[in-house]
Amino acid sequence: MGDGQVRMDRLGLLLEQFDWAREMAEVRLAGLSDEEYLWEPAPDCWSIRRRAEATTPRAFGPGEWLLDQGAPDIPASEYAEVARQVAGGMTVAKIAEDWSVTVERVEQVLAHVGPPPPDDAPVTTIAWRLGHLHYCFAGEWEWTFGERRRDPKLMVDFSPSADAAVERFWATIDRWREGVATVTEEQLDTVGFSQYPYGSAPDDPYAFVLTGSNLEFIHHMAEIALLRDLWRTRTRT
Repeated sequence: MGDGQVRMDRLGLLLEQFDWAREMAEVRLAGLSDEEYLWEPAPDCWSIRRRAEATTPRAFGPGEWLLDQGAPDIPASEYAEVARQVAGGMTVAKIAEDWSVTVERVEQVLAHVGPPPPDDAPVTTIAWRLGHLHYCFAGEWEWTFGERRRDPKLMVDFSPSADAAVERFWATIDRWREGVATVTEEQLDTVGFSQYPYGSAPDDPYAFVLTGSNLEFIHHMAEIALLRDLWRTRTRT
């Protein structure tokens, strides 16, 4: 990107998309203060919290600060993806295992008729969204290019310092991006090239996994950008 040449191969297009998204994200994360990073714009937000103060049932992290996580469920925004996975041959038992829910819950999702109900998801802070992205990309590197051994949820030491969190996050992203740049055409088509343990990555061609990684990065960075706009304008009438 930036030299006037655009790669049109599959990996080139995926990298180009990610690089453009990253360029915009770096601008939007510049100057993030600790107060803004931890700002809770609504009641019952999910964020990062000290271990002794965590209230969500599955909050996780290796150190003093944990990332909020609620009880397992399949959000309505994923109903269509669950249906596609079943149509593609994935078993209901495997989907239940991926989501940490019962087989009955997956069957309930598959039996749903009509538009999915609105998700009653908590508002999440910038700290939560950045921490979520951080452990996901750290885990994706570990389970694709690393030893495929460490639990992604125990790889990131979440920090209440915005500067530290942003610096560590970009270091993780750089390592992941370097790994992806080495992927071959054959590996893009390899089912299970990524063994990332949370989700369907082991059952998908790596090209499909990469499209999901880009989507995850783009949509969470867009949410962070909106939170920064709300923070900047919060005192205006």
